[in-house]
Amino acid sequence: KGRAHFFILDKFKEYHPEAGLIFDSAFPATEIVEYDEKYAKLISHILGNVYISENEKEIPNDDSCTFITKSGIVTKRQFSISGGSVGLFEGKKIGRAKNIEKLDKEIKKLEKQLQKVEASFAVNQEELVKLRISSHKTHIEEEQVLLNQINEQYISISTKHEQYVKMLSSADLKKEDLVTDIDKLSAEIKKLRPQNEITEKATVELDARLQQIQVSHNEQNQRYAEVSAAYNEENIYFHQQENRVDSLAQEIGYKKNTLESTKDRISKNSEDLKANETEIKDLVENSSSHDDVLVNLYKEKESIEQGVNEAEKEYYHMRGEIDTVEKSEREIQRTREGIDEILMELHNKLNEVKLELNGVKERLSVEFNIEVSELSPLDENQNSLSKEELLEKVEKVKNRLESMGPINSMAMEAYEEIQERHTFITTQKEDLSKARESLMATIEEINLVAKATFLDTFQKIKTNFVEVFRSLFTDQDDCDLKLSDPENPLESSIEIMAKPKGKKPQTINQLSGGEKTLTATSLLFAIYLIKPAPFCIFDEVDAPLDDANIDKFNQIIRKFSDKSQFIVVTHNKRSMTTTDVIYGITMAEQGISKVVPVDLRQLA
Repeated sequence: KGRAHFFILDKFKEYHPEAGLIFDSAFPATEIVEYDEKYAKLISHILGNVYISENEKEIPNDDSCTFITKSGIVTKRQFSISGGSVGLFEGKKIGRAKNIEKLDKEIKKLEKQLQKVEASFAVNQEELVKLRISSHKTHIEEEQVLLNQINEQYISISTKHEQYVKMLSSADLKKEDLVTDIDKLSAEIKKLRPQNEITEKATVELDARLQQIQVSHNEQNQRYAEVSAAYNEENIYFHQQENRVDSLAQEIGYKKNTLESTKDRISKNSEDLKANETEIKDLVENSSSHDDVLVNLYKEKESIEQGVNEAEKEYYHMRGEIDTVEKSEREIQRTREGIDEILMELHNKLNEVKLELNGVKERLSVEFNIEVSELSPLDENQNSLSKEELLEKVEKVKNRLESMGPINSMAMEAYEEIQERHTFITTQKEDLSKARESLMATIEEINLVAKATFLDTFQKIKTNFVEVFRSLFTDQDDCDLKLSDPENPLESSIEIMAKPKGKKPQTINQLSGGEKTLTATSLLFAIYLIKPAPFCIFDEVDAPLDDANIDKFNQIIRKFSDKSQFIVVTHNKRSMTTTDVIYGITMAEQGISKVVPVDLRQLA
């Protein structure tokens, strides 16, 4: 009714079955069940406490176990007992053929037993008659019980016998139908025999005529072959002679052309010979004068080469000095830039001080009516002033005090309030500085741990990447993972190097589509090996791969399927044949799609 129960075999790895009990009148059900070794723990889990008894009266009294009689009539469980009969054709269709073979063997055995039972039944009846005459009641009751058991066995055997008789009768009916069909076919064969004889005679005559025609045809073929061979020979000879004539004509024309060209060359060569003779005479006359000029030119060449070598030495020397000067200029430029930055900072600070000074001036002029120019710094020689000068200063100070106005009585409270605020702000500042220091220390510690963890994981992924890459390609292929900035690994980018055998790509984009796919798969499984996931989904990853690479891809998925479950979306037949379960999507009705699963493990 849409419900199913499943046993998970992996969970039985940690299951240890208990030792079974031993009974004199019953034996464990696991001893007569046929099963594979991998289902041993499952069978012990299901039938661990199930025992089979020879007779319902001999069932032991143990409520912790389940007892079944051999005939299947009585089943005893804890606090319950059930009974009934098992039909002949109950069970699955798969086991009917095997059950029929077993039942045939049992019928033969039971027929022999039936004969023995009938003989013993006659003997028992005679003994029963004798015992009825005698007064042995207990013996009669025991024999009656045995007789009832024999009668039950006889009834069960007779019912089975009747059923098999029916089956034999149906087989006899089928046999009769086959016999009637055979008779009909034999009658038709008798009717067709005279026609067959006539057709056989006609075929014999036709075979004889056909042989005569074939003989004449072979003779004509031989004549035709001889005539065609002679014609071919004459035709070949004709074409050979024709080709010779053509080649001779071509040779004659070519030789005429060469003759005319040779005449022209001879005339030209004779003219050139005369010109060369005149030039030779001139050169012989001028050779004595040109030898001195050539010696002077060689001397000038040697002096020029020496000058060039010295110039090259000076050039390289000056080039080295220029490099040193450029280095010093760069250093001076750097120091100048640093000085410019310091000057900019000082200039900014000077502006800030000027702004503060202007604020102080404005405050003194507004609040205290004092100009900064009137204020004079304390002199070291102030004690050497005269009395009149001191009185003038005192008057000025008094005037200034009067200009300040009355004393603020709330100044102390304001000072305390500002001081309290100042202390609060300073404590907060200290707390913030401490928090900043602790935060920076924590960040540094996290960076150190993250860097160590990252480098450890990166090294593992690198080794896994090389191993998986070579398993997908070959052992001679090379690959690597590199950090562009090894000193700062957390901020560095990662470079993927993949070099299949026979290739030297500058970038990974120069690889083919299949090689890129296998490289990406290698990197994926290298990361996967660090911490395997329970599920892994591939969406048409094998599309750009050829058959050989698809087999490698399927092998590596099969290798890692022990740890994870893989869901592969594919249209490739090779990938489908290596899976355990296929889920196909079909549309049996318009607009209604349906999932059709196929478990290939059951079909294997």
